[in-house]
Amino acid sequence: MLPPQQIFQQLTTHSTRQPGFLRSLPRLLLLSRNFSSLMSVNYSNMEAPGVTLDELPKSHVFTDKLPPDPNTPTPQIADSLPARPKPGLVKNAAFTWIKPEESAEFELLAVSPAAFDSIGLKRGQEKEDSFGRLVSGNKVWEGHYPWAQCYGGYQFGHWAGQLGDGRAISLFESTNPTTGIRYEWQLKGAGTTPYSRFADGKAVLRSSIREFIVSEALHGLGIPTTRALSLTLLPTKKAQRETTEPCAIVTRFAQSWLRVGTFDLPYSRNDRNLTRKLANYAIEEVYGGVDNLGGPREDGEPDGEPNRYELFYREVVRRNARTVAYWQAYGFMNGVLNTDNTSILGLSLDFGPFSFMDNFDPSFTPNHDDSSLRYSYRNQPTIIWWNMVRLGESLAELFGLGNLVDSPQYLSSGLQPSQLEPLTERAERIIDRAGEEYKNTFITTYQSLMSRRLGFSSQRDSDMENHFTTTLDLMEKLGLDFNHFFRRLADLPISHMESEDSRIMASEHFFNANSAVNMPGLAKDKANEKEKAKKEIAEWLGKWRERLGEEEGGLDDERRQREMKKVNPRFLPKNWVLDELINRVQRSGERDILHKILDMSLRPFEDHWGPESEWAEEDRLCGDVPPQDAGMQCSCSS
Repeated sequence: MLPPQQIFQQLTTHSTRQPGFLRSLPRLLLLSRNFSSLMSVNYSNMEAPGVTLDELPKSHVFTDKLPPDPNTPTPQIADSLPARPKPGLVKNAAFTWIKPEESAEFELLAVSPAAFDSIGLKRGQEKEDSFGRLVSGNKVWEGHYPWAQCYGGYQFGHWAGQLGDGRAISLFESTNPTTGIRYEWQLKGAGTTPYSRFADGKAVLRSSIREFIVSEALHGLGIPTTRALSLTLLPTKKAQRETTEPCAIVTRFAQSWLRVGTFDLPYSRNDRNLTRKLANYAIEEVYGGVDNLGGPREDGEPDGEPNRYELFYREVVRRNARTVAYWQAYGFMNGVLNTDNTSILGLSLDFGPFSFMDNFDPSFTPNHDDSSLRYSYRNQPTIIWWNMVRLGESLAELFGLGNLVDSPQYLSSGLQPSQLEPLTERAERIIDRAGEEYKNTFITTYQSLMSRRLGFSSQRDSDMENHFTTTLDLMEKLGLDFNHFFRRLADLPISHMESEDSRIMASEHFFNANSAVNMPGLAKDKANEKEKAKKEIAEWLGKWRERLGEEEGGLDDERRQREMKKVNPRFLPKNWVLDELINRVQRSGERDILHKILDMSLRPFEDHWGPESEWAEEDRLCGDVPPQDAGMQCSCSS
């Protein structure tokens, strides 16, 4: 039997090619059919039915279906160890049994009501003692022993070997009794595992606040994401990062925590058996069967009827294309798009140095360790495709074999030398077709989102060049805030743009303290520069108004403004807001501000969130980035 690494040398060469569409995109953005409704939900006023934590149906399908670490093959053996397992290589396994570390003291800082509703958990359960002990790592649910997942990954384009859940520990799966959706609960910051390497398994409060808020903020925007249920402070635990910092735990959940890196690792070890088990598990248990793997299955495809592994691969590709298009349309940047941070469900995953765009700069990266700009806003679509090709390499033998993948000969004897050339050619064609699906899904979704953001009720191919690209060019040239631009556009009545003079007056609406024309020292004659900029905005507004006028009812302000406000957020948890939030919670001991920012994040399209007495503070948090905080970057340290 030939080892996979020897078989697919040609695929490795293939995988370095950059798809032509990524080179030719005018500004690198785009995404989908079937995108979810972006309607805001008033979570503070809506009580959803649910069940108690005891009543919530629980399972552990992941550990039932996949092989455990042979060093601790059962929970009983893991429980009998005198000390926590030391970091080391774990082979032929998908996970290791491991308990969270207990904490003598804890404080439940916040829970997400929207997360409770998604899980099917009754509001108010956070007040129960069992809930607090569970999310602080002090309780193991009877009959459901915790575990940490084993995976590898490419980090900054280089193979990093075995990685795994170094500080994340899964508790169990639960099924929402109403929706039937199953979620895997996970504690992040709950102690060391065999995958901690040289780290301490802890998460500091600073990064935990950031992950808790952004998980729910992305959900509020309608962007596919992992979720956050609760944030728990561990006041007596400290961790050394840039300084000594207090620790915390985020209880997060997702339909699956499988990632591209989950398949990278067994492929790197020539472990065909585990690769196949993982793929079968993903198809049957994560996606719910082959019938749920959508996408084109045209008659007369060049390689015949696609097998289940090809359908799985193509579904993962499409989902990730949709998600990265959402990121581009809303100016979100993950900051570390390694393959171990890329979900097989296309979820936004593992939040370190993330950011929402301030003034539009396509080269901006929120990661101050990313000197090559590999994970900058501009490069996100390319990098996600690069990660998809890595997944294609891992699955190539399975989908390259077509209908022979379940043949008795292959199952007993493996791949034969005579099968190498046709398999490789077929696998390359499948990856190429997946690249076309990635492009088409990305573009279609991006066009849908950007059309709605600009108030267009119809889509035209010409909009990409005539409106989307020109909008981005204008923002970049004048240093305009990416998301404020669209919301302020929604606020402007069309009647203010009938004449050139009125459009010039309206253009003042888009500047902020960080706009290029307002920055000191940028121009000798700033007043003249600003007048030129206002005329450029006015010219753009005229073309935008003309495009609206070509649609039925396009100049109806009430309809347009209503529809635009459904998709253009007034509030986003930008880095300066999160930095202030962290200081107020961590240094000043405030708690109400955390609940306020969470509520605003879950309902980002509202005009206001609290009584009129709070409006001034809400306006400030929704306002311009303070000049000293523009373009904030973060490290990977958390």
